[in-house]
Amino acid sequence: MRSLLYTIGSLLILLLSHDGGFTGAADAEHTFRATDIHTHRHRRNHGHRRGEEFEYSALSCRAYSASLDEFGAVGDGVTSNTAAFRDAVSQLSHFADYGGSLLFVPAGRWLTGSFNLTSHFTLFLHRDAVLLASQEESDYEVIEPLPSYGRGRDTDGGRFISLLFGSNLTDVVITGENGTIDGQGEPWWGKFKRGELKYTRPYLIEIMHSDGIQISNLTFLNSPSWHIHPVYSSNIVIQDLTILAPVTVPNTDGINPDSSTNTRIEDCYIVSGDDCIAVKSGWDQYGINYGMPTKQLLIRRLTCISPDSAVIALGSEMSGGIEDVRAEDIIAINSESGIRIKTAIGRGGYVKDVYVRGITMQTMKYVFWMTGSYGSHPDEHYDPNALPVIQNINYQDMVAENVTMPAQLAGITGDQFTGICISNVTITLSKKPKKVLWNCTDVSGYTSGVTPEPCQLLPEKQPGTVVPCNFPESSIPIDEVKLQRCYSRRRFM
Repeated sequence: MRSLLYTIGSLLILLLSHDGGFTGAADAEHTFRATDIHTHRHRRNHGHRRGEEFEYSALSCRAYSASLDEFGAVGDGVTSNTAAFRDAVSQLSHFADYGGSLLFVPAGRWLTGSFNLTSHFTLFLHRDAVLLASQEESDYEVIEPLPSYGRGRDTDGGRFISLLFGSNLTDVVITGENGTIDGQGEPWWGKFKRGELKYTRPYLIEIMHSDGIQISNLTFLNSPSWHIHPVYSSNIVIQDLTILAPVTVPNTDGINPDSSTNTRIEDCYIVSGDDCIAVKSGWDQYGINYGMPTKQLLIRRLTCISPDSAVIALGSEMSGGIEDVRAEDIIAINSESGIRIKTAIGRGGYVKDVYVRGITMQTMKYVFWMTGSYGSHPDEHYDPNALPVIQNINYQDMVAENVTMPAQLAGITGDQFTGICISNVTITLSKKPKKVLWNCTDVSGYTSGVTPEPCQLLPEKQPGTVVPCNFPESSIPIDEVKLQRCYSRRRFM
């Protein structure tokens, strides 16, 4: 079957080169598909129930499609399908220049180790499809540390490749009908806690050095470590995701945009043992030398539960810089902090031009938290004179209830965090709040219409008048990107 698909693809490419090609992928409802030839032949020889068209939204539609079970995969939750996934992606990669391809994952429990993605490609999960990540270390190649980190996050050496991995790709879509990708992370968590890992734990998705990424309409469970990690990439849409991990497990961050530009994260529900969204750009001297910031980041309509971490964390690995971050319409429940800025001496870099508005919080340890003493380092070779710049941080239109402490704001002596604006914020305290409600050192800025009364380092700008903070009126490019309506055929064998 696989060789047949490859042969068909080769013939189609040959025909395209002589006859001028078939209809483009943007008109996918009427597009010829390579697997339609196989479908017709199968019906003729074996009988076939009528196919069903399904609709989805994507950055790009695809001209060709195939189903995972055509490659010998078995969805029983026990049989390894690593070879089937790798073979399917390899075969479908031949259509990258001819309208792209879609791999349909039907209902079932599909156990698999790591596999690579390809360009102009869609991975689509049926609503009852579950990708089960292998728990065997041998199913994950060991790859080099990220150059902006200099080492793995868990260990000094390399790192296990992610379950779904891609590098130097264009136009990649991972989507579905709310199908599930389950990292089955419990054995990894245990090895990490016991110090038994030689390499850093795998993520569920990591896409590097790529342009045009969509991850949408899926549920992610129990990653060994971070769930979704776009890094050194641009033009990214992440939306309509549910991400769930035990709140007691460290480093199970939800989404980690890292040294990436023009990213939109929206309509996500995240429960995590670590930050729901962690914005990063490299670690100490490695991030400074690599010099690739995260910028033009839009986060909206996020719901987060994270009792021991932040709803949105900026850092602590921010040595390449973080700028132009816009977050709005956020709900935080039972979380340690709302927006947290984490940095340290030796980080260098900057966090600037951060705009946050419209946050509702219930049961929080802190509403605002900034720290300049988050002192983990990759090694002893960091530069103690590399001081971070934190400036133009804007928070407005927030309501928080059952709060232990409104703010813990600690800059660095000789390196103030400047330009902090907090406006139109109402905080209701818990039954047993901290004695000091606002603890502020080495910060400067102003407040307006904030209760309880802030610290003296953030005085009220115009008493009796609520003065709004900055929030840009212009949009960033990714906000103008619209998904297309695409169609493909779900086939029943």
